[in-house]
Amino acid sequence: MSNEKVKKKKSSHPSTQMNLPIAEIKEGTLILKDGTLRAVLMTSSVNFALKSEDEQNALVSSYVSFLNSIDFPLQIVSQSRKLQIKPYIEKLVELEKAQTNELLRVQTADYRAFVQELVEIGEIMTKRFYVIVPYDPLSNSKKSFWSRFKTILKPALTVRLKEERFKQRKDDLDIRVRQVVGGLQGMGLDAVQLDTQSLIEIYYSTYNPDISFAESLQPVNNLRIEDV
Repeated sequence: MSNEKVKKKKSSHPSTQMNLPIAEIKEGTLILKDGTLRAVLMTSSVNFALKSEDEQNALVSSYVSFLNSIDFPLQIVSQSRKLQIKPYIEKLVELEKAQTNELLRVQTADYRAFVQELVEIGEIMTKRFYVIVPYDPLSNSKKSFWSRFKTILKPALTVRLKEERFKQRKDDLDIRVRQVVGGLQGMGLDAVQLDTQSLIEIYYSTYNPDISFAESLQPVNNLRIEDV
């Protein structure tokens, strides 16, 4: 029996981090385990169907010009999530408690109950759009072949990049980010790069949709990250 208990302890399940391609998130940048980087932009959207024919043609032309102006791949992600109303409800509760006028307090309580019921019954969803900008040293045509190949021959640097190497790659990634943002703005879209806290939150909610809806993620400074 004792041997079986020892075996059970040794065969403990690995953490989720072991199965994710992400090695680290810092300075608003994803560092993957293969040494490549990713930046995530959250963008606005346009209702193409409501545009006139001339406006639609202009949008398509701008999109084609944007794609022709880049020499690296992009990933476009559309994500639908149930509306997270908890923070707004908590704010209404605070306003209700602080309200000195009895009539206004009752009206605030009624409004809070109405919003909660509307969201629960209607299953209101939010949709967000993201553009992922990658940087792979091997795909950087500005560097020589041997310079790019040497990076792959150093597996010790694939998981944890040295600070100097990270800065160099991040500078190259930032150039791509600015190019993509400019292209999106040319189509009338707003784009903002997600910071470290936002990146952690989006991946937390993506891999833990049920838990994240009931339990919000703490600020990044309060998180205790396990080394893998």
